[in-house]
Amino acid sequence: MLPGTAVSRLEPALLSVHRYHEISESSHRILNPLPAGKLHLLGEICCAGATRTVLDLACGKGELLCTFAEHFGAGGVGIDIHLPFVEVARARAAELGVADAVSFVEGDAGRPQGLGDRFDVVCCIGATWIGGGLAGTVALMRERLAPGGWILVGEPYWTGPAPAVVRKRYEDGQTFADLAGTLDRFATAELDLVEMVLASLDDWDRYAASQWLNVSDWLAANPDDPDAAELRERRDASRRAYLARERGLLGWGVFVLRPLAP
Repeated sequence: MLPGTAVSRLEPALLSVHRYHEISESSHRILNPLPAGKLHLLGEICCAGATRTVLDLACGKGELLCTFAEHFGAGGVGIDIHLPFVEVARARAAELGVADAVSFVEGDAGRPQGLGDRFDVVCCIGATWIGGGLAGTVALMRERLAPGGWILVGEPYWTGPAPAVVRKRYEDGQTFADLAGTLDRFATAELDLVEMVLASLDDWDRYAASQWLNVSDWLAANPDDPDAAELRERRDASRRAYLARERGLLGWGVFVLRPLAP
């Protein structure tokens, strides 16, 4: 899902939020602006040369965990509240031959239960709303982290001063900072930022624009669907907001962290 747009905060209410994302991101394996090559780079940073167990909170379609398993021999669990995404993740694991190493469960990532012991890598990529914001989510992740483990947080950041209308779209219930401010937030949480992989502006454009095409194709194939008019309205509003106000203001990155030594 688009970073900063938590399920509970989107509107309007008539069209299912999950349905909109199923359609707009139907061609996406990764539900954020990070392309596959940069996802692989994260695996190199965190998993190369060691056998890792990974917990992915709000895992979406499971591409991170599947990538880490296929290329780096990791194993672990992903959890997501949306069953259709969980089913896609399971199918992807089977396709890549890693279904014996990873599993995906339907559930609330903010209250994960029965997922096993502590993990070497705990991830929350673009869903820090599960803990009410960055601080709460990091605390949740620490509870599942093994000694010496890594935390991966996918989080938006501001690249410059953002108008109030843009902040309102993304910061209802939580706030974001620029890169230096994000570093300060990690320090407050007693985490050491040791690496990061950032999306480029082109990565953002590909993520956003491909959603417009997905919606357009769906509308052409389903003109009589009762949600068609609202889906078009939401796509049009999101497209205009991106091009008129948001493009280049909101950055996106995955931050690689280790707990600071006591």
